[in-house]
Amino acid sequence: MSLIRRQFLTRAAIATSVVGAPALANAQSAKFNWKMTSAYGKGSPFYMDGPGSATDLAKRIREMSDGRLNIQVFGAGELIPAFEGFDAVRAGTVEMNHANSYFWTGKTFAAQYFTAVPFGMNFQGMNGWLYDGGGIDLWNEVYAPFGMVAMPCGNTGVQMTGWFKKEIKSVADFKGLKMRIPGLAGKVYASLGVDVKVLPGGEIFPALERGVIDAAEFVGPFQDRRLGLQKAAKFYYTTGWHEPATVSELLINKAAWDKLPKDLQAIVSNAAAACNVISEAWCQKANSEAMDDLVKNQGVVARPLPDDVIKALKTETDKVLADATKDPMVKKVHDSYFAFKSKYDRWSETSEEAYHLKVRG
Repeated sequence: MSLIRRQFLTRAAIATSVVGAPALANAQSAKFNWKMTSAYGKGSPFYMDGPGSATDLAKRIREMSDGRLNIQVFGAGELIPAFEGFDAVRAGTVEMNHANSYFWTGKTFAAQYFTAVPFGMNFQGMNGWLYDGGGIDLWNEVYAPFGMVAMPCGNTGVQMTGWFKKEIKSVADFKGLKMRIPGLAGKVYASLGVDVKVLPGGEIFPALERGVIDAAEFVGPFQDRRLGLQKAAKFYYTTGWHEPATVSELLINKAAWDKLPKDLQAIVSNAAAACNVISEAWCQKANSEAMDDLVKNQGVVARPLPDDVIKALKTETDKVLADATKDPMVKKVHDSYFAFKSKYDRWSETSEEAYHLKVRG
């Protein structure tokens, strides 16, 4: 190569780097100020306050981005009503919403699979499907027509079946029962004669206390005790058949997401993944302590649902899911979820189940 040609190429490379440098510098120095709404009230543990919550997520993103992405967090009712996050993000009124995807059943039934499926997978299995089984990709495929993307950013682990004013002895006790219960489980209960209500967390206690509802499901011992549900009903049923692992959803406007530099997108994704794990860990400690208090000090009667009731709920769940899969997108998500569950169940029988039955003692 001639000396003149080498000099020309060297100068061209320098010129290219100089021209590209301002664009790179601008991308790395640009600041973004976003709004994030929630389906839960300001100060709500797990959802709005504490490890893995919406405010914790915003704090992590701000610190990891060195202030380049600042997210102002609004509780339910502060900026929009509790269950209007989907529409607000879709319209671009806010960039983010923190809630659970099963609140959007009226928009797209398939969204419910990304929160919890009755008789479905636990925390470990759900994470396996979402992160490594194609679940998140399907989630975003479901939301693509609405101009949004989503990812997991929290998990309660196994939830409690709920609070009942009267003892549940058989399936017949569900007939005419008024119960707060969202998601797929609400459809299952409805098929057994339950009058299903979907209420924000802050409205559950007064409705239960006044007899507007006869039973209610929320989350677990810590969250339920905070709402005072033990003061309105004494029968607290276990099993978690309806929500064996309940995922918190970070919903993001796609146009806003695409404007973020790749490094900020990576920060959001990694902060959300951290909150997903950290929040579930917090639930284990908080719920174990609260459950002891409820039973030992507050007169709560905690017990599993009768076997015949569980069997009936499983039968109705299968019917509800079979009917829902007539929709092609729902079927695509359903088949992916249960194909992964089948593999996970075989492994879980060898690992987790064997531990609980043979080792834990």
